[in-house]
Amino acid sequence: MPIRIPEQLPAQGVLLGENIFTMDSARASHQDIRPLEVGILNLMPNKIETEIQLLRLLSNTPLQINVDLIRIDDQAPKHTPQSHMDAFYHDFSAVADKKYDGLIVTGAPLAFLDYEDVKYWDTMKTILEWAQRHVQSTMYLCWAAHAAMYHFYGIQRKLREDKLSGVFEHRVLDPYNEILRGFDPVFYAPHSRYGHIESEQYNSVAGLQVIAESDKAGAYIVASEDKRMVFVTGHPEYDPETLNDEYARDLNAGQQPAIPENYYPGDDPSQPPVVRWRSHGSLLFTNWLNYCLYQTTPFDLSQLSEKAQPKR
Repeated sequence: MPIRIPEQLPAQGVLLGENIFTMDSARASHQDIRPLEVGILNLMPNKIETEIQLLRLLSNTPLQINVDLIRIDDQAPKHTPQSHMDAFYHDFSAVADKKYDGLIVTGAPLAFLDYEDVKYWDTMKTILEWAQRHVQSTMYLCWAAHAAMYHFYGIQRKLREDKLSGVFEHRVLDPYNEILRGFDPVFYAPHSRYGHIESEQYNSVAGLQVIAESDKAGAYIVASEDKRMVFVTGHPEYDPETLNDEYARDLNAGQQPAIPENYYPGDDPSQPPVVRWRSHGSLLFTNWLNYCLYQTTPFDLSQLSEKAQPKR
């Protein structure tokens, strides 16, 4: 949220120089406030677990947020009751005429499929294009980040031989970027993926910038200059046990997964994981809601402008 300070206060110039949003009394008296409208396109098989993780992060602000859960097709998910989907999810066609302050597109366990082989890829492309016209800022998580880069810019991910799994050290590259407001210069975040796009590939796209990255995990947060597209290649929403559950699942399936890095004390899976990413995960979502949605979206969503078309 912005701070309201007296006009001409010396601190105002310092704060503006650090790209911190301040508001004088005249502007504050004319502010209109309404609930934010946020859609979640949930592509994960365990819908309920992902809902809880994301809603927990979205709830950590004083802003009122109306959330629509969106499904990409009518196929019964493996790990979620059909009754849950019917009760709480909107078909995309039911919200296609609506405009949103924000949209979150989750990851999906589709690492080894070419995008064109994904059964809902045509619908996915439709939604990606729809978001350019109907959403102020879209956050793409993990697989969705790579899928959006491929659709909009033709950049193809590479697949790692081994899964990148663990909690990795990251560094802030643009300390004055609002999305990273309050971040420590070095912070931690979980990753769980095979796909990889080099930082240089993101930065080669006009209007995109890698703003946080890891020596081991690569680009983590990438944002467009207007902050209407935010790509997050990891999983800031993960619960403390999520990587452990994935590791146990793969073991039970007869695979030989690597132990998630920097996660168990002494790399011993019998020990409870060390949790050191949740504060920055919460801060990332709070900053996105504030600086990419609340401060930028028109009060009347019908006045939302179309995003500049990405250029390949």
